[in-house]
Amino acid sequence: MDGMTCNSCALHVQEALSGIPGVSEATVSYPDGKAEVMVTDSTAPERILAAIDALGYQATFDTDGESSTDGITASAIGGERPHIAVIGSGGAAMAAALKAVERGATVTLIERGTIGGTCVNVGCVPSKIMIRAAHIAHLRRESPFDGGIEASAPAILRERLLTQQQARVEELRHAKYEGLLDNTPAITVLRGEARFSSEHSLSVRLRDGGERVVDFDRCLIATGASPAIPPISGLKDTPYWTSTEALASDTLPERLAVIGSSVVAVELAQAFARLGSRVTLLARSTLFFREDPAIGEAVTAVFRLEGIRVLDHTQASQIAYTDGEFVLDTPQGEVRADKLLVATGRAPNTGNLALDSAGIAVNEQGAIVIDSQMRTSSSHIYAAGDCTDQPQFVYVAAAAGTRAAVNMTGGDASLDLTAVPSVVFTDPQVATVGYSESEAHHDGIETDSRTLTLDNVPRALANFDMRGFIKLVAEAGTGRLIGVQAVAPEAGELIQTAVVAIRARMTVQDLADQLFPYMTMVEGLKLAAQTFSKDVTQLSCCAG
Repeated sequence: MDGMTCNSCALHVQEALSGIPGVSEATVSYPDGKAEVMVTDSTAPERILAAIDALGYQATFDTDGESSTDGITASAIGGERPHIAVIGSGGAAMAAALKAVERGATVTLIERGTIGGTCVNVGCVPSKIMIRAAHIAHLRRESPFDGGIEASAPAILRERLLTQQQARVEELRHAKYEGLLDNTPAITVLRGEARFSSEHSLSVRLRDGGERVVDFDRCLIATGASPAIPPISGLKDTPYWTSTEALASDTLPERLAVIGSSVVAVELAQAFARLGSRVTLLARSTLFFREDPAIGEAVTAVFRLEGIRVLDHTQASQIAYTDGEFVLDTPQGEVRADKLLVATGRAPNTGNLALDSAGIAVNEQGAIVIDSQMRTSSSHIYAAGDCTDQPQFVYVAAAAGTRAAVNMTGGDASLDLTAVPSVVFTDPQVATVGYSESEAHHDGIETDSRTLTLDNVPRALANFDMRGFIKLVAEAGTGRLIGVQAVAPEAGELIQTAVVAIRARMTVQDLADQLFPYMTMVEGLKLAAQTFSKDVTQLSCCAG
């Protein structure tokens, strides 16, 4: 055992171990750094490691060569470190690899592409940089204060913006991924594509040629997802963009068509429009059709005011590319564009892993099915991130990866997904957590809801920007807050307060009674909560 600093530490550990069902006797020695435990239950070993970990210490098993239960990794026998294979190098993979090493394992990390995965390389980081640049360009061209601050159309030098963007991407990739791997001797990095050859081994086709067999005690699959391409006639024969190509382009198309209606589609549609492209957005249904209808209506209204052409209930039946021009046939006529961005969701990267060889089940979409401990249908193989059936957010992936590592090294950790926040970085932003009204009704929960428009929020009034709303969904009868939907500037900065309130099982009255700083957007949550019991238009400015 590692981490004990005195005899009292040993006594605390001994008390904890003695209380575990299946442990008949436990003796802990601080000077020797060892615990001797007699067990009568095959499930006890995993509980032992979990109990020691919960006290802040680390331990491995020495069973004198005897066979262990499935709860102990095979290479932990005889005091050796368990070996974990990690497929991927994004948020889930890195979090898992670092946590596993921290808990005494050795790791082989296998990456077929660029270290760092989607978020830092072609997702969150470059997109938010581009969106921020587009926001600055928009404010120079137009703002609520143009009457007193002379506006001027900016010159957009896309190639310079791209250089700035990619420099920050490379900086973060090195600091948060490559540098950490280089400085962690217990992690070996293999560059190549992995496939399962059995339940305890991988075959890796190395990028530089040849094959390598990787045997493992535990394995984490964290291969992420890739843009899903719809089966539109003619599309595959055109040089269409996915978000990857759009974010890496050093030019701005004069005309851009975007197919999609959710996060990536709307974020990049607005960014390109604000940088100077004429944008047409084709939505199969409406924008954000899976969310509260008011969200899509609010964002659509903003987009149209900014000159973005939004075509609701519109699908392209045929796409052609001739003489440098895309032509999309739609029920509303032809749409012509210089570039076409396809942003219709993401599909899990699981098709080339030979999952059948390891007995790993997937759902109809090809996503790996996992339980609350990130375990797949094969008990010693785990999965985390966008390749699974969990929500596709990098913070969910990282949290899942960390917990998977705890479980792969003998611990007992789960991931609570009852209140997962979501933010879309349009302007205004869209932020949600918990139930919408329709989702609650689907689950048989009666609701009581209120919507506060931003002309009731002092921060919005001071900004001369009242676009959007804040909606609270409460359980009828109890008043317990179960959902929040917000369309507002910086909505992403207020949603975590709603997450904490939902996790704490607060009522809307509890929320209304809290102190919120005046002239902040998050004060809108308090005001929205007050609407359940009073007319906020009749309150003094500080909403006491």
